Amino acid sequence: MPARLAVLISGNGSNLQAILDAIRLRMLDAETVVVVSNRKNAFGLERAARAGAPTRYHPLKPYGEAGRSREEYDADLAELVKEYAPDWVVLAGWMHILSNAFLQQFPYRVVNLHPALPGQFPGAHAIQDAFEAFQRGEIKQTGVMVHLVPDEQVDRGPVIATAEVPIYKSDTLEMLTNRMHQTEHRLLVNALQRLIEGD
Repeated sequence: MPARLAVLISGNGSNLQAILDAIRLRMLDAETVVVVSNRKNAFGLERAARAGAPTRYHPLKPYGEAGRSREEYDADLAELVKEYAPDWVVLAGWMHILSNAFLQQFPYRVVNLHPALPGQFPGAHAIQDAFEAFQRGEIKQTGVMVHLVPDEQVDRGPVIATAEVPIYKSDTLEMLTNRMHQTEHRLLVNALQRLIEGD
């Protein structure tokens, strides 16, 4: 039985595409049972539709406008995702920090991809932060990690896989970003397959 993946995205969806491609090429024993975006125009929704994966749009803005809390948003998001009975929930460029209202519905089954090594550069600007740290002479390389999300800490949790990414003197931020994305795509697929196999 292929593992059932719910993938949460906010943007372009290149990591989602890596998952979809790996499934199509039988490199990942899984199926994408739903792709959820908090942004209506996220290109990842188009990628999902092309691959025949169900898509859902779950915006935060109406909650704020109605005076409803982030916890209510996350609880409703959890209910939406639970409709698809996923084995794993994969955060592939999901730009919200999830509260326990969501996480407690999927204990140790939420997987996050973060473009930094464990304990380094948490948050949404990790690649830029690493690039600037390199320019200051503080680091020689950065990397990517895939980890479980057991609680509300940002970019922390049991690490499933890491990969180091060198930074070169000739790099621009764009060059480093491209190399990071290539590493992300590989690492995410490998980490998911390890989780599915129970390694």
